[in-house]
Amino acid sequence: MSSNYKIVETEEVYEPIGPFSQAVIAGGFIFTAGIGGLEPETCRVPSNDVEEQTIQCMENVKNVLKAAGAELQDVIKAVIYLVNMDDYGKVNEIYARYMGEHRPARCCVTVKELPANELMKIEAIAIRK
Repeated sequence: MSSNYKIVETEEVYEPIGPFSQAVIAGGFIFTAGIGGLEPETCRVPSNDVEEQTIQCMENVKNVLKAAGAELQDVIKAVIYLVNMDDYGKVNEIYARYMGEHRPARCCVTVKELPANELMKIEAIAIRK
């Protein structure tokens, strides 16, 4: 491991389903992997419902950031990946509930598919306290 960064791991979030870390701390920033709505215990989506997946996803993002010494209000940039852009409104509503008045820069893109039957996922960059 390089002394220029630190890998973040927490049991509060599912283990990565590929050769990557949940997050990395470097240069005062936290860079998360694309974090989906998989349940920590099963490494599976709770259902095929985008709202349930988004709630679990936001909990997972929150827990990875907590393990890295930050919280959702420390996010400065987010990217949301959606399998279906028709879900944009539903995902936004839940995202806004979790973020409160905090409004980091953000991008939302549609993708053909995501692993593990995910309908959405979020990648975030946060400032470490």
